[in-house]
Amino acid sequence: MQRVPLTPDGYRKLQAELERLMKVERPQNIQAIAEARAHGDLSENAEYHAAKEQQSFIAGRIQELQGKIAMAQVIDPATIKQSNVAFGAKVKVLDVEADTEYVFILVGTEEADVKQGKISLSSPVGRALIGKDVGDTATIKAPARTIEYEILEITFE
Repeated sequence: MQRVPLTPDGYRKLQAELERLMKVERPQNIQAIAEARAHGDLSENAEYHAAKEQQSFIAGRIQELQGKIAMAQVIDPATIKQSNVAFGAKVKVLDVEADTEYVFILVGTEEADVKQGKISLSSPVGRALIGKDVGDTATIKAPARTIEYEILEITFE
């Protein structure tokens, strides 16, 4: 069984979504199905079919979340004592060619969110940064160009 690394925050978000689905969404969906069923002929009842489709989606998502939570390996970055880039690291880099600074937080695939600067360990940038130290250069071959990031700072929060 492959363990999935998650930060404590990522784990809490998965649990909160599961709880919301089970305690709010599913009961509302059951009510919607009952109301649609009360309208009579189910073969031409669009509300009923939409509610049943939503029920299927909710059930699938609940099952998916339960699996992710069961396989989660919660790792608190604040407890990591090392100087090189690893899971949970907040890494400040300089794009050498563009002379632009970026901050990335390395997380598991479940938590990746580029808009928040959270990148997956298994992404090309994540793989290039792993194991590097301050002052090192990470090279990423992208379709448009080869990007070189100089590592300026590494913190675990």
